[in-house]
Amino acid sequence: MTFRSFNSEPGYPLSTPLNRRELLQRCGMGLGSLGLISLLNQEGLLAGERNSSGVKPLAPKNPHFQAKAKAVIWLFINGGPSQVDTFDYKPELAKRNGKTLEGFDRFTGFFAGSVGGLMKSPFEFKQHGQCGKWVSSIFPKLSQHVDDMAFIHSGHTESNNHSPALFMMNCGEPRMGLPCTGSWVTYGLGAVSEDLPAFVVMSDPLGRGLPKGHAANWGAGFLPSVYQGTHFRPKGDPIDNLNRPKEMSSQQQRRQLDLLSLLNQEDFKTRSFEEELGARIESFELAYRMQTAAPETLDVKDEPEHIKKLYGLDKPKSKHFAEQCLRARRLVERGVRFVQIYSGGMENQRSWDGHNDIKGNHSGFAQETDQPISALLTDLKQRGLLDETLIIWGGEFGRLPVAQKSAKPGRDHNPHAFTTWMAGGGVKGGVSYGETDEVGLKAAVNKVHVNDFHATILHLLGFDHEKLTYLYGGRDFRLTGVAGHVIKEILA
Repeated sequence: MTFRSFNSEPGYPLSTPLNRRELLQRCGMGLGSLGLISLLNQEGLLAGERNSSGVKPLAPKNPHFQAKAKAVIWLFINGGPSQVDTFDYKPELAKRNGKTLEGFDRFTGFFAGSVGGLMKSPFEFKQHGQCGKWVSSIFPKLSQHVDDMAFIHSGHTESNNHSPALFMMNCGEPRMGLPCTGSWVTYGLGAVSEDLPAFVVMSDPLGRGLPKGHAANWGAGFLPSVYQGTHFRPKGDPIDNLNRPKEMSSQQQRRQLDLLSLLNQEDFKTRSFEEELGARIESFELAYRMQTAAPETLDVKDEPEHIKKLYGLDKPKSKHFAEQCLRARRLVERGVRFVQIYSGGMENQRSWDGHNDIKGNHSGFAQETDQPISALLTDLKQRGLLDETLIIWGGEFGRLPVAQKSAKPGRDHNPHAFTTWMAGGGVKGGVSYGETDEVGLKAAVNKVHVNDFHATILHLLGFDHEKLTYLYGGRDFRLTGVAGHVIKEILA
């Protein structure tokens, strides 16, 4: 059957055959458009936030209420740092050193056949600051900042395996394919800088690899891909094509992009709301602008010598992490919303995964990170940036108080207890929230699930975690799933 078109545009034939798809497209878009407009308005993708090449999803947006924090620097202590060897002081563990832990489930960790007796920390703990916080001797610099920190000692999670635990800590569930915290924040706030990514990730630069799960830890999941983290490679050019080809001038490259923009505008006339195409176009434009902004931002050579020494750039052991922390400060200064830095790589001795020789493992990684993180807190504070920058320290789970048998004893994974701390960005300093049991095996008082942790981060950024949602697959998703409570006791 042949249908006749009633399109009255000039030059458009009054008698044009329509196939079934064209009929539905032209005649069935009335009510559908109303629904589409409503959805686009919810996502901030209406004409007011469109640029010449399509939608502009990174336009700055307001949170639900006035935020305490404007940016986040998440220091991800990859591999699972031991709470009882860092910030969760357990004198009872020393008293019961070597004794069997009655009723212990040997399948709590990952190596059920290597369970030993209770093992005291190989590190000395001392009190620091006006709050009198007990801190391990592996953090001589960080211990000077305890009055600015809020410690959460009762964290617990849902997996004793690295990959799902990493996904849980980053994305809110122990499986891949979901948006990470940085992507949710970028989706909710947009970007401040037009010349730098809103969400940056830096991984271990010493050839120890990416964290398990790789880029899924900073992926956007079902959110538009423009919200995913931009991974800066630890060696060489941080991203591909950051430098313009030598044979091309800036004007030539600009004309190329303008031509692409013109062609894309034509395509958008029939595909007005292609989110992924819009995201790809936005990435090309951002890459062009980054060719000028990113090299200057990431180059720390022009920093004053006293700042370089403060971070530890003069020390081979800490130089790599010091550069990343200094770059993180430069990034947030220039409007980057979310920076995540991973300490440690793939597994075991290449990360904080101290199955063997917990003393050597944790003291080694502490030497790499203690001074740079301490310097980051000092530097942000003296620049007046700490009050608006939320600093997060922590890993994907904790470690067991019992020994894992080996030549030099270590500790196995523990999903039932871990310690994190926050500083700046609306956090109350010099406080400790929650407790583990007397040997540090399980969270016992004021338990904090990962969903609660995420709800608190979003609250500090001005979001009601129950209202920061995205419609996908017929239902509204959120970072905190169907749970999560803000830890109000650590808020300033």
